[in-house]
Amino acid sequence: MPAVRVERSATVVTVTIDRPTRRNALDVPSMRELRGELQRAALDPSVRAVVVTGAGEAFCAGGDVAAMNEHRDRGELPRFFHELTGEQELLVREVVGMRKPVVASLPGVAAGGGLSLALAADWRIAAEEAVLVPAFSGLGAVPDGGLTYFLPHYLGIGLAQELLFANAKVPAARARELGLVHEVVPRAELARRTAERARELADGPTFAWGWTKHLIARAFSGTLEGQLMLERRGAVEAAERADLAEGVRAFAEKRKPVFRGSPPT
Repeated sequence: MPAVRVERSATVVTVTIDRPTRRNALDVPSMRELRGELQRAALDPSVRAVVVTGAGEAFCAGGDVAAMNEHRDRGELPRFFHELTGEQELLVREVVGMRKPVVASLPGVAAGGGLSLALAADWRIAAEEAVLVPAFSGLGAVPDGGLTYFLPHYLGIGLAQELLFANAKVPAARARELGLVHEVVPRAELARRTAERARELADGPTFAWGWTKHLIARAFSGTLEGQLMLERRGAVEAAERADLAEGVRAFAEKRKPVFRGSPPT
């Protein structure tokens, strides 16, 4: 049975982790399946925004502990973690490197690698019942999927230490205060608001969104001079595209712009 369900509405693709009986926890095959669907969306020029969510009451509980236990019984736990963390790395790279907006829609818990996946997205919308949990220390595991990159960058080192060493459960409202999610809505409104936000992003300047993602990802790895040069390069490339000309024209004509450009390659 497929672990991932894909739906499309106009220029938005929604990729749902469909393992609700396991709180959408991922083993190696299901993680590969998820990454494959995200790659397809990334490579499709007609797709302008992507939603990642989980079926049922969870977003993603991280790595599949049942699968871990099976490999432990066979004395294969190190090999399993080598494969699992490798796939998690590729999955996060796919989300961060995708040159179009990715929305994470959290109906419930995002734990461990599931939290890493959510934090890799560009916009996070959480139901009021959602909880963010690092979870790794509860298993005696080392954080993966970029969690030790995302948390210090979003929160600073002190708060990142607090969450990781306390294995803190962060309710949606507190996550909003900390900037770990961008919106909190009643669960009954989550699907509607997610679709609305994804459409807003899909209707935006996809080429500029792609460059914005790239620039944000590089913001802490270089110098101001290097960042200024990257910004200038992106600005000039955008000026060569029809979207920027449309935006300038629409501003002058006092109307909403209609963007149709594709993401950068």
